Amino acid sequence: MFIDFPSELEAALIDSSLPPWQLDGSFLAQSTMEEYRTALTAIPRFEETAAALRHALTGKGGGYAVLRLGNLVKVLGSGVRLRRLATGFAAEVAIPFSPFPRWPLWKDIGVKVKKDPGKSSGIGYNAFHMDLVNARLPPDYTTLLCIRSDPLGGGPSILSDAHAAVARLSENSRTLLAESAYHYGTFFDLFGVGEEYKPFPILDSSELDEGFIRFTAKMLSRSDLGQAHADAAKELAVELVRGQVSFALQPGDFLIVNQRRFLHGREALHDGQETVPVADRRLLLQLFLRARADDGPPRSRPKAHR
Repeated sequence: MFIDFPSELEAALIDSSLPPWQLDGSFLAQSTMEEYRTALTAIPRFEETAAALRHALTGKGGGYAVLRLGNLVKVLGSGVRLRRLATGFAAEVAIPFSPFPRWPLWKDIGVKVKKDPGKSSGIGYNAFHMDLVNARLPPDYTTLLCIRSDPLGGGPSILSDAHAAVARLSENSRTLLAESAYHYGTFFDLFGVGEEYKPFPILDSSELDEGFIRFTAKMLSRSDLGQAHADAAKELAVELVRGQVSFALQPGDFLIVNQRRFLHGREALHDGQETVPVADRRLLLQLFLRARADDGPPRSRPKAHR
C-alpha cells in the first residue's frame, strides 16, 4: 500500500524539527519515542496517517506499506531532520533498533560493483529473504528509505506474501519445511535478536498464522541441505516469485515490511553501474523495528545491551 501525505501534514512536517534521539542500548529510548510522539501528534492529520500505516502493515491482507516522503526529501535533503521524521513514523509502528553495534541506528546501503551481486549492496538479483533469518528473534519489521534510486532505471523492490505462498504448497512440502533442517549464514556480534538459531525450521508450526517464514533463497545454493528439504524450499521459492509484487522506490519512498507476513528482495540494478559516480548511485537507508510486547502474538523484547 502506498500512503501519500495530506498537503497540510507535509507542510507542517517540513517546518517541524524533532530533537536528537537517544538510545537505550541498541533500542530507541522510550523517552525519545514519547518526545517524538508528543511533537508529531500535535500536527494536523498525523494520527490518521499513522493509523493508516499501522493498518496497512497489520490489517487483514496487509503486510507492507510505502510512505511517500518525496517532497520532504526535496526540501530537507537526506540529513538528520529527515531521518528523525522517518524515525518518528517508524516508532508509531514498533521500536526502532540496530542489531549491529558497529552501525548507527540507520544503516546506509549503497552500491558496490565489486560486492557479491546478490547482497543488499550488490548490483545483481537479491532473491526473496527475511533479514536475520538465523536469529531466534529476527526484527519484526525491516524498512528501507530511498534517498536515490538507480539512475539507470533498475533495481525494483520485490515483495511476496509468505503465508499465501505456503498455503499453495503441497502438504508434504509443508511438513518438510516445518522440520529443523535448515541453516544459513554466520552469526556474531549482534544485539537484540536473541541467540543463533541453527538448524531452524522454515515454518514454525506454533506460529503459522503470524509466525516468521524463515526463508532466504540463498540457502538453496549456499547451504548443504538434504534433497527432500531442498526440494521443498525450492517449491516455496517458486511460489514466492509467482505471488510477487514489484515496484521501483523513488527518492523519499519509505518502505516498511512486516517480516511476519512478507518476504522481500530486489531485481538487479541496470547494467553499467560501474559508469555511475559513487555519489550518484542508488542509496537506501535501512532501519529495523521490534514489535512491542503487547502487539500481536506473544513475543519478548530482548534485553538491551549497553
